[in-house]
Amino acid sequence: MSPPKNIADTTETPWEELATKSQSGDQKSYAKLLTEIAPYIKFRVIARLANPDWADDIVQDVLISVHKSLGTYAPDRPFKPWLNAIIQFRKTDYLRSYYKKKETREHVQENSNIFDENVTFQADYGELKDIQQAIDTLPDKHKKIFMMMKIEGYSAKEVAKKMDMTVSAVKVSAHRTAGKLREILE
Repeated sequence: MSPPKNIADTTETPWEELATKSQSGDQKSYAKLLTEIAPYIKFRVIARLANPDWADDIVQDVLISVHKSLGTYAPDRPFKPWLNAIIQFRKTDYLRSYYKKKETREHVQENSNIFDENVTFQADYGELKDIQQAIDTLPDKHKKIFMMMKIEGYSAKEVAKKMDMTVSAVKVSAHRTAGKLREILE
C-alpha cells in the first residue's frame, strides 16, 4: 500500500514551513498543516491494525498531540520524523490502552476464534503461536513480569509494586527475558 499521492512531498507548502508559520500564530497555515497531515497519519497507522476502525481514533489522538506539542517542533529539523514519532507513540498508547482493558482480556480468553477475527495478517498467526509457546517455557516469575510489561502495558514501576521488587530488578528481568525469547525463537 502506498501513501496517497498528495501526501507530504507534493504539497504546495512544505510541512516544515507550515509548522513554523503555525508556531508564529498563522491560523491558515495551522489549518492547512492539520488538513494535509491527517491522510498521511491515517496511512501510517491503518496498515498494521487488527481493526481498521481504530485508525480514526488514533488519527484524532495524533492531531491533538500535534496541537499540544507544536511548540516543541524545531524549525531547523525535518517535520516528518517529528510527526512519525508522535504517530508511533499515540498508536502504541491507543493499542496498549485497548488491550489493557479487562473486558478485552476476558473476551480473548472466552473466544477461541479471536485470532481469526483480529489478526490482520493471517500468515503471522503461526508466529504468534510460536511466541506464545516460547513464553510458556519461561519460569513463572519471569513470564509474569514480561507479560505485564510487554503485553499488558504496565510500567516497570507498576510491575515492581505488584511483584514487590525494585524497578531496576524488573527492568533487568524483562530485558533478560526478551533476550531469552529471541534465543528460543531463532
